[in-house]
Amino acid sequence: MEIQPYSDPPAVSHPPAVKTANTDSLSHHQQMMQRCLSLARQAAGLTAPNPLVGCVITQEGEIVGEGFHPKAGEPHAEVFALRAAGEKAKGATAYVSLEPCNHFGRTPPCSEALVKAEVETVVVGMVDPDPRVSGQGIERLRTAGINVIVGVEEADCQRLNEAFVHRVRFQRPFGILKYAMTLDGKIATNAGHSTWITNEAARTHVHELRSTCDAVIVGGNTVRRDNPHLTSHRNLPLHNPLRVVMSRTLDLPNAAHLWQTDIAPTLVLTQGNPRPEFQADLIQQGVEVVSLDVLTPETAMTYLSQKQLLSVLWECGGTLSAHAIADGSVQKVLAFIAPKIVGGQTAPSPVGDLGFNKMTEALQLERVRWHIVGDDCLVEGYLP
Repeated sequence: MEIQPYSDPPAVSHPPAVKTANTDSLSHHQQMMQRCLSLARQAAGLTAPNPLVGCVITQEGEIVGEGFHPKAGEPHAEVFALRAAGEKAKGATAYVSLEPCNHFGRTPPCSEALVKAEVETVVVGMVDPDPRVSGQGIERLRTAGINVIVGVEEADCQRLNEAFVHRVRFQRPFGILKYAMTLDGKIATNAGHSTWITNEAARTHVHELRSTCDAVIVGGNTVRRDNPHLTSHRNLPLHNPLRVVMSRTLDLPNAAHLWQTDIAPTLVLTQGNPRPEFQADLIQQGVEVVSLDVLTPETAMTYLSQKQLLSVLWECGGTLSAHAIADGSVQKVLAFIAPKIVGGQTAPSPVGDLGFNKMTEALQLERVRWHIVGDDCLVEGYLP
């Protein structure tokens, strides 16, 4: 188990200086790959269904060009870096956080661009899991006589693109369950009051997290009780995710922050044809309403996969979160724990009934990390 101090989540912002802090102990290759990752994070939440990729080109140890993939349909990171480097790319070392593609998609293959630029060495963070690429980009570079080094800072590269890897492997978005609870495991009081459990630093972390995700899901009870915005809550032009409401009955308020689609898009998922007039009113306000044959977390994720989304943040109540865990719609858990005790026998908890009767049945999180966020604690881990 790794215990570490809190650090800001990836967000859309200006890239840090080339010589970042805490890199003195890293090799030059590692430092440059960390720079690639910093660049890639500038597009967090914007590239679906494509991965986040950063590229740095150096000549005699000095950076002569860099870039990142801004969004699907735009040039890849290598193209921007090569453009910036110009003639200095010849004989240079190119660092890229993900294996260069070797196929024609919306853009030409980056492996060919690197070959044409006559770079001498390419340092790759991780192999692309996409079967159209996997290993073929590296092979093309080596066939052209370019020295290729693979696996520098691979764990960090994998973590950055865990949603992309999951989508490639399972053809479904990567689900993240986020909740905040008191030290005694409550997400609200007996009366349902929940503002605020965590401190401002933790709430800021959540706002940043939303800006890196493609969608955020809540149930109807959260809309009725909390009237959330589900945005990044920033004046800056940060990415806001698609806001998704799951409700079979559409017993939802006529006025809600989520219906204000000029701020961020909203999708309501239901089943059958409940409250047709209310549906028409939502559609008139710009809300997308979709009826599925059966509404479950799994069918919701399948629908969102058709929208080519990579990462989905579950910010729902205990009943829906339990269903999402049970049917495999959640892969990662982010639990904020506030040093508060609220008590209450009927006060809700973050995860409802999973049908377990023995402690030996409990789901044990893997790759657990702890972060201190102000006075609160964030536990991060992956479901097995």
